[in-house]
Amino acid sequence: MGTMERLLAATREIWDGYHDHPFVRGIREGDLPQEKFRYYIIQDYLYLVEYAKVFAIGMTKARSLEGMQLFADYIHTLINGEMDIHKGYMGRLGITREEIAATPVALDNRSYTAYMLSAAYEGGEAEALAAILACAVSYEVIGQTMVARRPECVDHPLYGDWIRGYASERYREENIRLTRMLEKMTADYGPAQLQRIQEIFVDCSRYEMRFWDLSWRAGS
Repeated sequence: MGTMERLLAATREIWDGYHDHPFVRGIREGDLPQEKFRYYIIQDYLYLVEYAKVFAIGMTKARSLEGMQLFADYIHTLINGEMDIHKGYMGRLGITREEIAATPVALDNRSYTAYMLSAAYEGGEAEALAAILACAVSYEVIGQTMVARRPECVDHPLYGDWIRGYASERYREENIRLTRMLEKMTADYGPAQLQRIQEIFVDCSRYEMRFWDLSWRAGS
């Protein structure tokens, strides 16, 4: 069993729960209250700033030039790619940089990013990548599942761009590159090391659920 296969098996029940979460379901069905999505966009933007730092730590931990290049490329992709989705929504939802700067980071959000950063600092390149992948791959699975369950969701005037971005072939290919690198990084890992990788991935998957929870509670 490959490392990624092992991680997905360990989190199957958690990930299955994402699809029926009321926040995720609201995006898919197009009836999520806009104020909840607005809150999510702000918190996720704040999350992504810290998420990018996990890639930066991974770059310093990398044991090969290939690993260094991967982490460096994704810092660029994240800042100039994924965060563009959020910047686009910021304009559409009237979110200013001043508002983001003045918005407190939600406690669950802060706890999540602190955990990822700690895992990356204390571990090596693979530990950093395991923390990254729980978010990266779960968004791909969520996006693709949305399209599979309700194909017309990609045409929603507000949520369609979000769904198309995470369900896209380009996003999937980016994740393939990350998962292949994880397999290389853990090829010589023993049972204890693999267990630690799994622990990080499972914990971050749980934090992902808590992020959906905090976004759903917004405005309630």
